[in-house]
Amino acid sequence: MESSPLISIGLPISLFIIMVGIGLTLTLRDFGQVTLNPKGMIVGTIAQILIMPLVAFAIAPMLGLGPALAVGLVIIAACPGGTTSNLFVLLSRGNIALSILLTVSASLITIVTLPFFTNYALQMHFGEGADISLPVGKTIAMLVVIVLLPVAIGMLIRTRAPERAKKAEGMVSIFGGLVLLALIIALMYGSRDRLLELLAQAGPAAFLLNLVGVFIGLASSRLFGLSQRESLAVAVELGIKNGTIALMVTLALLESSEMSIPAVVYSVMMYGFGAILIMMGRRLVPLSH
Repeated sequence: MESSPLISIGLPISLFIIMVGIGLTLTLRDFGQVTLNPKGMIVGTIAQILIMPLVAFAIAPMLGLGPALAVGLVIIAACPGGTTSNLFVLLSRGNIALSILLTVSASLITIVTLPFFTNYALQMHFGEGADISLPVGKTIAMLVVIVLLPVAIGMLIRTRAPERAKKAEGMVSIFGGLVLLALIIALMYGSRDRLLELLAQAGPAAFLLNLVGVFIGLASSRLFGLSQRESLAVAVELGIKNGTIALMVTLALLESSEMSIPAVVYSVMMYGFGAILIMMGRRLVPLSH
């Protein structure tokens, strides 16, 4: 698939705006709160950054995925939590400060880990001599510009103009959702000839990845003694991924529409899992929280 200007230019710009939105929700005080009780951050970050890609590496051969879909599954698994994860945590009565900080910390760490896991998956499934590889330097530079910089800009706006930041925050979240929806529709239309075949192959893998992610989030949190509200935040962060980053890597950098299919399928399914966590949280967590 050729990289159209909409993807090569529009996607990074959209992602930049979405990441400014995350920055708008953050203050330096939030980081201070987590240093006082870092257990939730440590559990959530390790689960997001390390365990989820390893789960994807295990699922791909188990379900007999083809090379492109297997790589695509690893890419979505290695992505950080998405901007909408914070909204899901809020609605489920989870710990919103922990959710936001997990989104940010994972977004920053994936600047390094995402290229690593992607190239490892490409070598594993396409072989050493494959002509497809993710340019690590270019990817890191791109992720710094569209993740690190906009989060810093958002935080600066929040510090200088908190009222404006609050108003803009909701608009940015809606914009993020619309961008992802538009991309999913465009990709499904572009792959319409093979769509059913690809969905049949990628669907079970995306479902299993999402299910295992939510389960690991809940189980590991309880194992390490986190509260119900912290457990919900970790589970949502593992379940709701930043599909826009996955689509940027598969479409703008690797120029493969087939590799983007797991991200597309996952991005649709994750809202169902998110809705289940909201219902669960509302039953378990008292309204006073």
